[in-house]
Amino acid sequence: PGPWKHAHATFYTGDTGSFGGACGYSDVTREGYGEGTTALSTTLFHNGAACGACFEIKCIDDPKSCIPGQPSLFVTATNFCPPNFHQDANDGGWCNPPREHFDIAYPAFKHIAEYKAGIVPVAYRRVSCKKQGGIKFTITGTQHWTLVTIWNVGGAGDISHVEVKGDNKLNWTPLHKNWGSKWQTSCSLEEESLTFKVTTSDGRFVISPNVTPNKYWKYGQTFEGLNFR
Repeated sequence: PGPWKHAHATFYTGDTGSFGGACGYSDVTREGYGEGTTALSTTLFHNGAACGACFEIKCIDDPKSCIPGQPSLFVTATNFCPPNFHQDANDGGWCNPPREHFDIAYPAFKHIAEYKAGIVPVAYRRVSCKKQGGIKFTITGTQHWTLVTIWNVGGAGDISHVEVKGDNKLNWTPLHKNWGSKWQTSCSLEEESLTFKVTTSDGRFVISPNVTPNKYWKYGQTFEGLNFR
């Protein structure tokens, strides 16, 4: 795990289908992130580079609001908490730069703090992501423009680099980050059995060979590769 740092946390409510917005996850519950999700302030979000990163969070220094015993909450970054420049950073504009702030899905927030608290001081650190099964690749687009949504990533969780190769004509080719968890290429991936190499922010990588079992895969399908151990 990384070093402990200090920040603040609030919570948000709503349909869990909306909790993956800025990272491009379509339904965080169905995609295995469960209730343990958080939106990050600008300072932590890094223009989406932090999507998929995992954190351990504890409520501290507020005995009236924190759940006794300082239980740990483990969350995955799946969304962005936008700044609100109409409000002061210390009075409502909690996600304004340079604040480090977590806006946590309420079903997770309640494990560390009381509902009535609103905002609480927290200690947090980066931790390894523990995911069930392999990295998932959802492939959409056309022959001339393909978008791959990459989710359920273990280890560091936040992706820094993606490459793909086929079993026919396609040599190792980098995909370019489109936004959030979505990576794109203008190279044709059709009629290839695809192998993906996913590198995370800590420099570790995993190669998932022949993720598409044959060359007759279809757009809109999701395939499962290997994961970080």
